[in-house]
Amino acid sequence: MHGWLILCDFAEVLNGKLYIQGGGWSRFTRGADRMNVYLASKVLVPWVDTNQRFPLSLKLVSDDGAPVVIDNHPVEIQGEFEVGRPPGLAHGTEMDVPLAFHFEGLPLPYGRYRWELQIGDSSIADVAFDVIAPS
Repeated sequence: MHGWLILCDFAEVLNGKLYIQGGGWSRFTRGADRMNVYLASKVLVPWVDTNQRFPLSLKLVSDDGAPVVIDNHPVEIQGEFEVGRPPGLAHGTEMDVPLAFHFEGLPLPYGRYRWELQIGDSSIADVAFDVIAPS
């Protein structure tokens, strides 16, 4: 499997499509505000991996790779997904799975961070960003 991950001001999935606003940023200027973060992703599932359940995790890590913990809880989403093959799909066709994630009110200190998307034991995508002080 492979895919991509992008930081956005807003993202949602409707009818199998990703709707993204303000996508592609890599710096957040934080005054006293907490961060609201949306992430949009598309995972491409090979034909041979359809109709199987896979664990999925999205984790926030610091610049040194340590999990970011807020109020004694790591900033992450754990779940699983499965994608089926629709009738008539040509043999070997990859199935695309659009995903949108939302994290509300993150009190992140200034620094560099990275979101990591993992499916099973495989890293699918990551995206880094900086939280900076106003100038």
